[in-house]
Amino acid sequence: MSKTDILFQPFKLKTLELPNRIVMAPMTRSKAPDGIPGAANAQYYRKRAEGGVGLILSEGTVINRPSSRNEPGIPFFHGAAALKGWKAVVDAVHEAGGKMGPQLWHTGSTRSFTGWEPENPVESPSGLLAPNEPRGNTMTDADIADTIAAYAQAALDAKNAGFDTFEIHGAHGYLIDQFFWSGTNLRTDRFGGKTIAERSTFAVEVVRAVRAAVGPDFPIIMRVSQWKQQDLTVRLAPTPDEMTAWLGPLVDAGVDILHCSQRRFWEPEFPELDGEKGLNCAGWAKKLTGAATISVGSVGLSGDILTAFAGEGSKTTSLDALIERMERNEFDLIAVGRALITDAAWTAKVRDNQTDALLGFDPATLGELV
Repeated sequence: MSKTDILFQPFKLKTLELPNRIVMAPMTRSKAPDGIPGAANAQYYRKRAEGGVGLILSEGTVINRPSSRNEPGIPFFHGAAALKGWKAVVDAVHEAGGKMGPQLWHTGSTRSFTGWEPENPVESPSGLLAPNEPRGNTMTDADIADTIAAYAQAALDAKNAGFDTFEIHGAHGYLIDQFFWSGTNLRTDRFGGKTIAERSTFAVEVVRAVRAAVGPDFPIIMRVSQWKQQDLTVRLAPTPDEMTAWLGPLVDAGVDILHCSQRRFWEPEFPELDGEKGLNCAGWAKKLTGAATISVGSVGLSGDILTAFAGEGSKTTSLDALIERMERNEFDLIAVGRALITDAAWTAKVRDNQTDALLGFDPATLGELV
């Protein structure tokens, strides 16, 4: 075996069959004019499929709710024109031999990084952006029901368009995550509560609805995170028991794969229990729930995602720590983000043991789809 062979073992779960363990992480590009993906978007994803990525997860795509995106160029996943555009994208990926799923999201009350404001007020569990920071409207029971229905419709549309899976975005301080977080969910009805299990009710109902829409065999991925863009230090689950109470109901409701977002994949989730080289977030999620997991966070790069937002580049780094964790079966799949924006052939270079030819992350590549 070569050093990187562990990354190129096949993976199968329900109807999803992948040739390797490398996932293209969802990365917001904001380059869908009027919310409609076009030829440039299709070519962008096709190039990563041609480069050998096992599974491509699209940038966040918006469900059919008012003010459910926080930048104007984020693509829709509703309406005839947008769905036609996404059909062309997935067809291009399949023609190149790849597999793909859209990421379905609602950005809740989060703000734009560019200062853009949506036409309608934003919505969230309790009308808060962060603890003690009001923004937008508190969702009514009707708003919640309509949002759950919009997720279910988007999931069905993904299946009907020929996608191989889809991912529900439940991380980073967006809408679903705002229900998880005690600081932004102050509700006193059944969608709120003092415990993380109670505050997971909205997410559980979303998962149940999308599962009913797509049937028992279509794989469902859900992205989760401890940290929030509003507060990088937040931990929803400070103990394994609380992580089980948070993630277990999601898996029971129908999630097949948990995509556990970290800024740096090598950081242990509970070092007080298993040391500085202990299981990361995806490792603990797999251990506690039995679900398959995806890890992510600065793979092969010197800087984390926040340095990219600051306009900084990142140099390439060794994959040894990743390979070590994959070899001990800590998690099932690894998502690669910024490295694939700059270097569409990243996967093929790793596969062919050409790691010396890997490119670091160049922030200039964020300016266009290449």
